[in-house]
Amino acid sequence: MADYDADVIGIGFGPSNIALAIALEELHPGIRTLFLEHRSKPGWQPGMLLEGSDIQHHPVRDLVTLRNPRSRYSFINYLHEENRLVPFLNLGLPFPLRKDYARYVAWAAEQLADRVRFGAAVTAVHTAEDDGPVEVELADGERLRARSVVVAPGRPPSLPAPFRDIDDPRIFHYTRYLDRISDLTETGTPRLAVIGGSQSAVELVLDSSNRFPQGRIHNIIRGFGYRQKDLSPFHGEVYFPEFVDYYYASSEESKGELDRQLRYTNYSAADIDVLDSLHTRLYEQRLDGDHRIALHRNTEVTGVRPGPTGIALELTERHLGTTDEIEVDTVILATGFTDLTDEDGDHFLPDVLEPIRHRVGRTPSGRASIGRDYRVLAAPEASLPPIHLNGVCETTHGLGDAGSFSLVSLRAATIADSLSKSLAA
Repeated sequence: MADYDADVIGIGFGPSNIALAIALEELHPGIRTLFLEHRSKPGWQPGMLLEGSDIQHHPVRDLVTLRNPRSRYSFINYLHEENRLVPFLNLGLPFPLRKDYARYVAWAAEQLADRVRFGAAVTAVHTAEDDGPVEVELADGERLRARSVVVAPGRPPSLPAPFRDIDDPRIFHYTRYLDRISDLTETGTPRLAVIGGSQSAVELVLDSSNRFPQGRIHNIIRGFGYRQKDLSPFHGEVYFPEFVDYYYASSEESKGELDRQLRYTNYSAADIDVLDSLHTRLYEQRLDGDHRIALHRNTEVTGVRPGPTGIALELTERHLGTTDEIEVDTVILATGFTDLTDEDGDHFLPDVLEPIRHRVGRTPSGRASIGRDYRVLAAPEASLPPIHLNGVCETTHGLGDAGSFSLVSLRAATIADSLSKSLAA
């Protein structure tokens, strides 16, 4: 054991690997763990902790409760230890405030601080050809050795094609909203464009219109209007653990059909409360003869030209083919995240696993072969030590892996049990 820095090294320490750290502590306490996080402190979506915004899942679908309702790491126990359980219950909110849940995630991470190194950016994972130890390379050149690795980097932002080759600080993904929007506070009448038709897009339009009451906000969506999130209890069963088994066993053609049926339980849709707020605000604008928020329906950005006075956006109406051009000071991309792709795509595996790419198995469509236990499977003529993906397997395991808390604790249990068996072997 002296040759290893840990039995398991976790790359990333967001909710997925926090849940794993808890599961390993409670289920397999003999496994030595070390987690590496590039940020300087724990956090969850710090750029989107907007005033009044809430989470979009039941509060007990937290880091641990579905797996172990008696755990001290639950959201309810967090409230109890913060002396806010009764005040929280008195709120009567169906969903907690996002700020409260972010504090819960940070609180849980702080309980595990003895097994985490913050400010440790991982650049690559290396393995020997003979299935030996895993070496984790850090940005400063340090190399750590482990018997297994769990990679939980989160999914990279999805950028529409016109923006992919443009490096301009005035254009940014919505996850950086609060960090970057402060740059506009000295401008009383900023011009903003919010691209996208998601819950986050609605929230950003509302928030930015409150921050800049004299500003001009262009909201550009590809559809006719915002779609209400599908909250049918039947479709909600997509977040049941049984659905993961069903989805994983389905053919890739069937997975595509299921994705189309169930898309609006999580993507390109928003909760009715924020939709009502935005619709009412637009109606009130018409009453006042004020059009500070402009909704561009059935429209996509087909050209981007950064310039000294602003960013010119070419807009194309998708059904009529007409074009228009607007100039804005800031572009916020509320366009979601990228899933794992096939081997010709931009995200075959998380970047840190690029050194082992040639040893990973492929599905018939060229995707990475991932086991039901989230383990990366080797190609027929190769071998790999235990390397697991945590929270990025939507294409193989379904919507429960779509950046949601809904199944995070049960996924952590599956990975923890798999690690225990492979390390024992």
